[in-house]
Amino acid sequence: MIHSRLKRFRSKDPAEMNITAFMNLMVILVPFLLITAVFSRLAVLELALPSPDVEQTEPDPDRPRLVLVVRSDGMQLDDERGALQSFARQPTGYNTTALNDFLVEVKKRRPKQTTITLMMEPDIAYDDMIQIMDAVRAHRVPDEDTGRMTLEQRLFPDISIGDAPPRAASGDAASAPSEDAGQ
Repeated sequence: MIHSRLKRFRSKDPAEMNITAFMNLMVILVPFLLITAVFSRLAVLELALPSPDVEQTEPDPDRPRLVLVVRSDGMQLDDERGALQSFARQPTGYNTTALNDFLVEVKKRRPKQTTITLMMEPDIAYDDMIQIMDAVRAHRVPDEDTGRMTLEQRLFPDISIGDAPPRAASGDAASAPSEDAGQ
């Protein structure tokens, strides 16, 4: 009797695995994971950085240039003839709105120029640098329908960055931005 039971047990086909519960779990879990996943978006700013191998040359006086010197107490926009405008740092931060508005006027006088050099002191915060670069690259206005910022005009998208020159002697008024500028 025991022998016949063992024979029947061995002769049975192996049991199939029931994966229905696992498939139900996957049907629910996969969409949930896809919906809640955080997708990262990288933004890249292209900059014109000088090569360390190339010897520094004197600027070409025939080629117009704009230089924005950013210091801890404000910004100063210079061109080949000298200082154009100074923007004092506000208690809330750099006045990028006034800078952007002034650059719109500069762009009207120099419609073909696309380059600008940002010269920054080493202690300028990264967030401030990005906000200044955004103000220099394009003039944005809020859309009346959505309220989102939309591009109205490209200003100076070809940005070069470098270190700000050391401050001149304290008696030099051109080295420090004026208090009333940019307000």
